Amino acid sequence: MRIAVYSGSFDPLHIGHLAIMERLTQTREFDWVYLVISPQNPFKEADKALSAERRYRAAIEAVRRHPGLHVWVDNIELTMPAPTYTIRTLEALQAREPGNEFTLVIGADNLENFRNWREAPRILREFGVVVYPRTGYDAPLLRERLLAECPDYKVRLIDAPVVDVSSTQIRQMLERGEDASKLMM
Repeated sequence: MRIAVYSGSFDPLHIGHLAIMERLTQTREFDWVYLVISPQNPFKEADKALSAERRYRAAIEAVRRHPGLHVWVDNIELTMPAPTYTIRTLEALQAREPGNEFTLVIGADNLENFRNWREAPRILREFGVVVYPRTGYDAPLLRERLLAECPDYKVRLIDAPVVDVSSTQIRQMLERGEDASKLMM
């Protein structure tokens, strides 16, 4: 099976995440999306994230509200020793399910800094990335730059709706006592 690996802190899941998962599952380019809950993004502060187990349970509930999605909420990173680098997660998924083909899903904002990720060239050659658009990032140009470095990299852009909402924005709204329910998944 073809599996899209969509990982992140998802603190909380929102309508932007939903739009991406709908795009990935409705086109049948992938058989399943594995929503991988990360215990801690190495590029973010630890004290700003809900506990990983709480985010995992919240993700399961959010996905249940959308039964048409082919999404599996995966806790593989919660069982791995820290730090949980993406390459290690992809290797663990491949070892667990050797018959499946895994592709990483990232936003154009992550593509811009992908060279900073542990074993980025290996991820791009062996697994590849599917990149969704983000406001303020020129995904085609970023893709061109990576392919100029190595034409064997697998970098595919998808046409997905840009939903300008972030988990940070939602958390700030909730801290101010504002209703963010329409933005949450």
